[in-house]
Amino acid sequence: MATITKRGRSYRIIVSMGYDVNGNQVTRSKTWRPPDTMTEAQAKKEATKQAMLFENECSQGMQDASIKFQKFAEQWIEEYAKLNHRSSTLQRDMQIASRVFPALGYMHLDKISSRDIQRFINSLAQNGVNKNTGGALSRKTITHHLSFISSVFEYAIKMDMLTSNPCKRVTIPKYDANGNISSTAEKKIYTKEQTRQFIEMLDKADMKYKVFFTLAIYTGCRRGELMGLEWKDIDLNTGMISISRTSNYTSGKGIYTDTTKTRNSLRTIYIPQNIIELLRQYQKEQNEYKNQLGNLWKEHDRLFTKFNGEPMSLNAPYTWLRKQCKKIDFPFYGVHTFRHLNASLQINAGVDPTTVAASLGHSTPQTTLSIYSHFFNEAKIKASNAIAEALGA
Repeated sequence: MATITKRGRSYRIIVSMGYDVNGNQVTRSKTWRPPDTMTEAQAKKEATKQAMLFENECSQGMQDASIKFQKFAEQWIEEYAKLNHRSSTLQRDMQIASRVFPALGYMHLDKISSRDIQRFINSLAQNGVNKNTGGALSRKTITHHLSFISSVFEYAIKMDMLTSNPCKRVTIPKYDANGNISSTAEKKIYTKEQTRQFIEMLDKADMKYKVFFTLAIYTGCRRGELMGLEWKDIDLNTGMISISRTSNYTSGKGIYTDTTKTRNSLRTIYIPQNIIELLRQYQKEQNEYKNQLGNLWKEHDRLFTKFNGEPMSLNAPYTWLRKQCKKIDFPFYGVHTFRHLNASLQINAGVDPTTVAASLGHSTPQTTLSIYSHFFNEAKIKASNAIAEALGA
């Protein structure tokens, strides 16, 4: 039953929606103001009618909330995710859903508690969940699962079906099944000496891999951004590279061209003269090979291609790097480490966070400070020591 309270000329209508998972009463309210032409008796009668209509509206919302999680999550995917998420993110959503639905999909949306979700999240930190390694899922992957569930609940709240999100009280497990701290893995980055050794190794590499990893070091671009580079993006006279697209892959689409990760990822990067000369040489060799192949060459304007001109597989640089590192007994940290390397070199050189953020294509300098806080702290210590040394302290 709705409660009606008169406040001056207005009426406050409150409807009880029951209790949340913590036993707290949940209510919805609205204020109705009668037209000035109504008498007090007419307004009181109309307020009662408005209260009944509002109560029916709330009741319908509660009925909607009794929908099962899987069915509503599938609606969320159709109504929201497919319209707002990138293809690669959408594919990840579908993979996550395959784990979430067996655990929570049969439960009614309004009956799922924080404890239900916490149990599921905890289960992801147990051995055997990761079918590839036989171990637990990584902390990052577990976080993606919680974000997926939370997004579904936030959409339900936006649709006036629920009033609270139980995911807000769920925490990511600190320890895995073996009792080890499952914190985010420390970024492994090559030292300056190792970087010099790596560059020497590149001198003997195939030209396309030499160019790819040299650009990775000097630009700090993401793998997809480098793979999406086209010759028209590069001005060999000025050394200016425009980052305006990415190369992505999903099992449904195969290799395809997509927008950059964020609006701030659209940026311009400048490269030194020695890298310009390397690109000139690479372009010359690619054009000579293209002429030899004739009609078999499929023009895509990409820098990094397969033998016939089609965009190169996104896994190719990773596979090549792992093989080469094993061959010469060199540490293998993956492709993304060169982005971290670029950031660390900039920070140690005294480049400010705003400039580093713009170079890496981060949405805000705060993102850069958060990801690379350790490097910025080290840079501050070095600066402090430099002043002490200069003053003879």
